[in-house]
Amino acid sequence: MTEVGKSRKTTIYDLAELSGVSASAVSAILNGNWKKRRISAKLAEKVTRIAQEQGYAVNRQASLLRSSRSKIIGMIVPKYDNRYFGSIVETFEMMARERGLFPIITCTRRDPALELEAARTMLSWQVDWMIATGATDPDKITELCAQAGVPTLNLDLPGTLAPSVISDNYAGAKELTRRILRNSEKRYGEKRPLVFVGGRGSDHNTRERLRGFRDAHQDAGLTLAEEHLLACGYAPQKAELALRTFFSEPRADIGGLFVNSTISLEGVVRWLTQAGYRDGNQPPMGCFDWDPFVTLLGHDIEMVRQDVPAMLAAVFEIIDAGQAPVQQREIPPIFVT
Repeated sequence: MTEVGKSRKTTIYDLAELSGVSASAVSAILNGNWKKRRISAKLAEKVTRIAQEQGYAVNRQASLLRSSRSKIIGMIVPKYDNRYFGSIVETFEMMARERGLFPIITCTRRDPALELEAARTMLSWQVDWMIATGATDPDKITELCAQAGVPTLNLDLPGTLAPSVISDNYAGAKELTRRILRNSEKRYGEKRPLVFVGGRGSDHNTRERLRGFRDAHQDAGLTLAEEHLLACGYAPQKAELALRTFFSEPRADIGGLFVNSTISLEGVVRWLTQAGYRDGNQPPMGCFDWDPFVTLLGHDIEMVRQDVPAMLAAVFEIIDAGQAPVQQREIPPIFVT
C-alpha cells in the first residue's frame, strides 16, 4: 500500500483508493453511518485505521451541513474549582460519550455576558442540546437557543422556560440544620441558634436553603435573628469578611455555622484559624456541599453531598426521550458525617 503524497491534505478519494472501496463507503464509515450501509465491522476498522495512518480528520463543518444532527451536546458551568461542579463535568462527559455524543463544556464564571457568548458559540456548532448549569439567567439562554431550534435543560439552578434538574435544597438544608443544632446542643448543653454563611439571597438555591434553615430553627423552638443570615456571596474572601464583621462583637449565644458551599468554606476556615477557633474550640459546623478533606478539620462537621449521578441521570433521561414538560425535578442530597 502506497502512502499519498504529504505535500497536500489527504482526501476521502485518497482513502478510497488506499483501502480499495468506494468514496461513499469511506464517507459512511468516517461519519459513523457504516452499519446503515451494511458495511462490515472489519472493513470499517480497516478504513478507520488507514485514515488515522494518513492523518485524515473528518471535515466537521461539512459533516454538519449533510446531517440534521451534529451529535454535539453543550454545557456551560460557572466554576471548575470545586468538587461539585468538577463532578458534574466529569459525569456529564462520561454519560454523553456513552450515548455517542460529543460534549463541549466551558466555564463562564457566573458572568451573564459570558454565558450568552458561550451559548452563541455553541449554537454556531449546531449543538443538539444545551445544558445551562448554575447559570445566572437560564431563561435568557433558553430564549436564545429557542430561536435556533435547540432544546435546553437547566441543571443546579432552575429556570421557567425549560426543564430543570436541581438538588432538593429546602429539605437538604432543613435536615443539615437539624444535625448541626443537635451537635451544638450536645456540645453546649443547650439549644443555640446558628449562623448561615455564604451564597446569594437572589438565587433560588440560597433562598430555598435559607427557608429550610429558618424552618429547622422554628421547629427547634429557637428565635433566629436576621443578622444571623450572612448571604454574602460565594467568594471565600466575602465569607471571611462577613464572619469577621459579625463576630467583631462578643457572641456568646452562637451554636455553630451553616456554610452554604465549599467555596465559602475556604473563607470560613481562614476566619476560624485567624480567630483561634481550632481543635476543641472549633464550633459545630455543616456545609451544603462535600469535600473529603473537610473531615481533617475535626469533629462535629456535617456535610451534604449533592447526588450528581442521579441529577445527570435525570438530565439524560430527558435528552434520551427527546423532550419533557417545563417542570422542576428535585433530587434528594446525600448526608455525609
